[in-house]
Amino acid sequence: MDALIEIHDIHKIYNAGENEVRALDGVSLRIDHGEFVAIIGQSGSGKSTLMNMLGCLDIPTSGTYLLNGNDVSEMDDDSLSEIRNLEIGFIFQGFNLVANLTALENVELPLIYRGIGKKERRKLATDSLIQVGLKSRMDHKPSEMSGGQQQRVAIARAIAAKPPVILADEPTGNLDSHSSAEILQILKDLHTDGRSVILITHDNDIAAQAKRVIRIKDGRIESDIENNWEE
Repeated sequence: MDALIEIHDIHKIYNAGENEVRALDGVSLRIDHGEFVAIIGQSGSGKSTLMNMLGCLDIPTSGTYLLNGNDVSEMDDDSLSEIRNLEIGFIFQGFNLVANLTALENVELPLIYRGIGKKERRKLATDSLIQVGLKSRMDHKPSEMSGGQQQRVAIARAIAAKPPVILADEPTGNLDSHSSAEILQILKDLHTDGRSVILITHDNDIAAQAKRVIRIKDGRIESDIENNWEE
């Protein structure tokens, strides 16, 4: 299988010198196209810093990061922004929906920034909302939906333009157990359909839903194991 992500000896150091913090300390990792990976760690483990690297939200102090064969480890802010826009669909714990827009309009918004025409973006947004089970809620605003439904809108927004990477940061953190199970099933279905899904979590039970679990501690990868659940 072709490599989607390759990082080699990544370091991220804050406050270099006497009081330096090594948030990432020599991390190397490969994730192939179509994998479903959970990255798990407690607060301060380095998982959030690693997520920022993988999501092109930050660059390492040293080391290399290849995304689809492109070295993004030394790109400037504009280039990183373009990579994020084209390559990565983000799902956050806090939903990050625009309160005065409908579900359909929220999903369409990033497609406007991509320069996608009105007819095509309406179809992409509609199709993605149907995919996450919100066909009957497209005209509802966030305040008219439950937390689980809002997170499904956020997932629809992340997948609408069919980016190769879905990066989900604690996507069930604000949800009850029933809604969490629904969101995790959607992520599993996306993986089954061929998407690459990277799930960031501190919860062992959530991580166990992924096919591969990478545990990070003190800025280093502590373990990297495969789960054996059936598709």
